[in-house]
Amino acid sequence: MTSNTRNQSIALAALFQAIRLVQQTARGQHRDEVDFNACMTGLFNTSPESPDSVFGELAGLRTGLETARNQLGGSKADRDTELTRYVITVLYLERKLNRSKPLLDSIRNGIEKAHRQADVLGTTHMNVIASLADCYQQTISTLRPRIIVNGEQPILGNPDNQNLIRTLLLAAIRAAVLWRQCGGGRLTLILRRKALLESIERLLQETRVLH
Repeated sequence: MTSNTRNQSIALAALFQAIRLVQQTARGQHRDEVDFNACMTGLFNTSPESPDSVFGELAGLRTGLETARNQLGGSKADRDTELTRYVITVLYLERKLNRSKPLLDSIRNGIEKAHRQADVLGTTHMNVIASLADCYQQTISTLRPRIIVNGEQPILGNPDNQNLIRTLLLAAIRAAVLWRQCGGGRLTLILRRKALLESIERLLQETRVLH
């Protein structure tokens, strides 16, 4: 993938969007279908021509772009510290994952299996979600630190919600992979914050035009 600020911004938006959906699921809040579909598209689109095409239409990442803008450019009062903690952990786990070929192969095989199911059942069918969740549990969950998701206990105890959360965390890892492939690193969010914010704002303008 080409290393430029636009591509990094798209990957970052996808990461923030997946984590926002994790929070919404854990709290029993409404999940936007467009947001969810964009994350699922990104999981299955493993050989895209460009970052623009990974998640389908750019408008599908609007929530992620808005969240990224608030987290990077808003006041401290506007920032969600829990969301930031999740994102930092995902980026750390992706770096560890990148050093383990067996885990990467297992994830690739798991996603391919789920993709075959999706071709028959549909991308958001619960059997597909369950397969992706199992893939996450057998791979990413073996790394440390584990991501501990906060939420309402009756909701977190529901197996379907557990599968959704694990699938969304796998989607977050996918976005983190793209972030690294596009040149994003540990210091990028600090050293290139202004450039990223400007790029995110331009992308938001594009989604308004598309809308």
